[in-house]
Amino acid sequence: MQTAARPQHAELGLSDAHAIELYRAMLLARMVDERQWILNRQGRQAFVISCQGHEAAQVGSVAALRPGLDVMVPYYRDIAAALAFGASARDTLLEALSRIEGPWSGGRAMPSHFSSPALKILNSSSSVGSHIPHATGAALAARLRGEDSVSIAYFGDGATSQGAFHEGVSFAAIHKLPAIFFCEDNGIAISVPLAKQMAVPRVADRAAAYGIPGVVVDGTDVLAVYDVTRQAVERARRGEGPTLIDALCIRLTPHSSDDDHFRYRTREVVAAEHERDPLPRYRGYLLDLGIIDEEAERHLREGVTAEVEAALQAALAASPPEAEAAGEHVLAERTVPTYAASRVARAAGATSSTISPDFEGAVGVRAPTHPEPS
Repeated sequence: MQTAARPQHAELGLSDAHAIELYRAMLLARMVDERQWILNRQGRQAFVISCQGHEAAQVGSVAALRPGLDVMVPYYRDIAAALAFGASARDTLLEALSRIEGPWSGGRAMPSHFSSPALKILNSSSSVGSHIPHATGAALAARLRGEDSVSIAYFGDGATSQGAFHEGVSFAAIHKLPAIFFCEDNGIAISVPLAKQMAVPRVADRAAAYGIPGVVVDGTDVLAVYDVTRQAVERARRGEGPTLIDALCIRLTPHSSDDDHFRYRTREVVAAEHERDPLPRYRGYLLDLGIIDEEAERHLREGVTAEVEAALQAALAASPPEAEAAGEHVLAERTVPTYAASRVARAAGATSSTISPDFEGAVGVRAPTHPEPS
């Protein structure tokens, strides 16, 4: 809460420099996101799923975490969260353009499928909500290892209607695990409004069923999000269990580049959402307090623009994966014998005693060494 004596960020223990860094992180995410839409329209990027409107929720929550120590389990809309946690614009665009140098999948995954063992970002999933129990598992692992790390799972409001959400939250609540369940609630699951997803008014209302706190926060206010996430982190580290945070966001774009949101949202509704854009809101906060002036903001924006442009040129110059490498990192190079593998071998005219190591390597299986069913 801002007072006459101290601005909101100072009340939260954040310096002016930190307050500016939050803005820079939001701006970087927006520019990377906007660049991906251009690449998509140019036919260079196959698919885009946007973070526009969610930047404050993502950056504010990450500011309460310890990158490299705490565990992030993001979902596909979390460009800003991944960047704020330590990923780079170059990383993001290499993967967006399916380049072999992409650090998350080597260009094999869809864009925005974040993953970094070094940063402790667990793999994203295209299957809605299936990653939520993974955050619970990471929290359990921290408990068993005696670590004070927390895990955070990000997801949209639609994911809370999936069984995996209930399983992950229930287990974490029963065992008081150090987990945070962070819902980026834009009120619409692709095209389905919240009222048709659940019988309760808010996602946070579901927390009562598990005996954990459910906190509603304005997801367009980066400082308010930081505050509630910090409290959830402190609670988790004290051994008091998980928190469900319901960050009320806005989605400024269609669900993805393959969606036409005007089929289920009016232009007036979308225009009203743009009036609540978190970037101009926070920029105005910084300017009003004199933490940054117009010239400094322009200089900062120019620096971010240059960073994104350099990342883009590096990604465009990188090579796509070789077709021959399509099977790498999918199956183990050597697997246990299976009946199906033996059928492949027999179809090639081989027997259990004559299958060579070279043939094993070609089909990716071990030669069967036991009698096969007739």
